[in-house]
Amino acid sequence: MDDVLQHSGKVSAVRGAVVDVAFASGRIPAINDALRIDTAEAPLVLEVQAQLDAQTVRSIALQSTAGLRRGTPVTVMGGPIEVPVGDAVLGRLLDVMGSAGDGKGPVTEQAPHRAIHQAPAPLHNRAAPSELFHTGIKVIDLLTPLAQGGKAAMFGGAGVGKTVLVMELIHAMVSGYNGISVFSGIGERSREGHEMLLEMTEAGVLDRTVLVYGQMNEPPGARWRVPMTALTIAEHFRDQDHRNVLLLMDNVFRFVQAGAEVSGLLGRLPSRVGYQPTLATEVAQLQERISSGAEASVTAIEAVYVPADDFTDPAVIAIAGHVDSMVVLSRAMAADGMYPAVDPIASSSVLLDPLIVGQEHVEVANEVRRTIEHYRELQDVISLLGMEELGREDRQMVERARRLQRFLTQPFAVTEAMTGIPGRSVPLEDTITGCRAILDGEADGWDEASLYLIGSLDEARAKEEAAARSAVRA
Repeated sequence: MDDVLQHSGKVSAVRGAVVDVAFASGRIPAINDALRIDTAEAPLVLEVQAQLDAQTVRSIALQSTAGLRRGTPVTVMGGPIEVPVGDAVLGRLLDVMGSAGDGKGPVTEQAPHRAIHQAPAPLHNRAAPSELFHTGIKVIDLLTPLAQGGKAAMFGGAGVGKTVLVMELIHAMVSGYNGISVFSGIGERSREGHEMLLEMTEAGVLDRTVLVYGQMNEPPGARWRVPMTALTIAEHFRDQDHRNVLLLMDNVFRFVQAGAEVSGLLGRLPSRVGYQPTLATEVAQLQERISSGAEASVTAIEAVYVPADDFTDPAVIAIAGHVDSMVVLSRAMAADGMYPAVDPIASSSVLLDPLIVGQEHVEVANEVRRTIEHYRELQDVISLLGMEELGREDRQMVERARRLQRFLTQPFAVTEAMTGIPGRSVPLEDTITGCRAILDGEADGWDEASLYLIGSLDEARAKEEAAARSAVRA
């Protein structure tokens, strides 16, 4: 290792975030190895991405290259970037290099370090997800159940509520989840990172949380590698400490976007819709590392931006192929005020199986989907001719579908400051019972507004009884 560290090169070209480094000895570092340039302000770290010839490599800078000159000495680090892991990083806000950015001083040097590039766990060491992850959010628990050790993704365009849903999931799991939480902010706003830090502190769970950020204003190399840093920290807790880890990533599309920027900077020919030709490989390298071991699991919840609401986008398709549960957010439902704006038809989960969740759960979920889908099929007829032209059975199904849609809305704790409505967490049994009652016609004579933004069906029942008493007195 000492021999490698003494071996150094010199900067031969700088083009933005791309730095070419020449080695006179002809001994060049491997792909994904780290290089370091000592500058007056702080060390500049590079990651090798390509070999140009027998003496030159092309690398991507993870920090700004402003002021970097040709001929500057470059030191070979002897392997990939290494970041601190373990208990020393709990309660800290880190960047892609594992440096603290929370004003509490540097992470202790005694902390163990781990390379950010790791091979996925072998298949024979993986455990299949078996235990459900209850969130308290009705529409998710009923239609797209999540599994401990599984991967779930929230797909949606701009402004339909992905980040709010992820924040609510964090809030919902704070009290009931006893493992470690690792939050990875990929290409997100500085404001969101500050808000997350404050909320974790106020909730008293910061000591069980690690925040890892590569923000919008950082170079593409940092945004591209920050999920690897978060994964490395999560894998250490899973493999060495045997503790369950909840990995939250917002936003995985920014990881793909940063990869496309890096690909363009490296001079690779673009592929479909301008994405990098290595899109599928990069997404697979990230997603396949998220798995469960025999004694502990990594559960991933990912927000995925859908550009221009185009669900056929290659990046969206590549990510969707790796997840167990797809939560699709609908702009039309958001426009109608149905929050969370989860599309009950487009959303799906491989866990919605009688052997996993039980026969009753599957039957109610399928009946809810069938009822809402039938309502959607009739919407054009209703728009043109009105409800009066429907047959009795169709009209009854439409009315029940509308009530189901409203019952599956829910006030969130993270939006209480804006709406003034306290958040609700609903047990799965209450959700199934409420949906079954609506499907069976118990709520047929109720006002639809009674079912909107409530928790369990008991709240709506209480509203109806109060309204009936008021009508009698009047």
